[in-house]
Amino acid sequence: MTERRTLLAGLLLATALAAHAAGPVVDLYKNAGCGCCGLWAAHLERAGFSVRTHEVPDASVVRRGAGIPAALGSCHTAIVGAYAIEGHVPAADVKRLLRERPAGAVGLAVAGMPAGSPGMEGAAPVPYEVRLVLKDGTSRVYARH
Repeated sequence: MTERRTLLAGLLLATALAAHAAGPVVDLYKNAGCGCCGLWAAHLERAGFSVRTHEVPDASVVRRGAGIPAALGSCHTAIVGAYAIEGHVPAADVKRLLRERPAGAVGLAVAGMPAGSPGMEGAAPVPYEVRLVLKDGTSRVYARH
């Protein structure tokens, strides 16, 4: 019986360590035909997140349900912890959000699909903003890239 308890304790510890090592879980909701969403997911995974991808007929339904205004919409919406992440938000900004937990925040958004953002890398990057979205529907600049 002691060996069995030791084995069980070891398995539980290994499972807990693996879950911790994988980082926060991100549920990504995207349309089936969008390839840049997968590139963004790979960016998050390289930064230590664990991404679960869900193909949905209309990602805007998830965006609306999460409280992200249509004006800040992009091609995909993700949920991590209690927050929505709209569009091509850099992993470092997501980590900062999870660390700081700003009062009244719904999540982060990068409107559209700006060249140079994670998953949209290319030859001609453009400056873009990451917006902190608040529960009242307003937003403010959270980061500039």
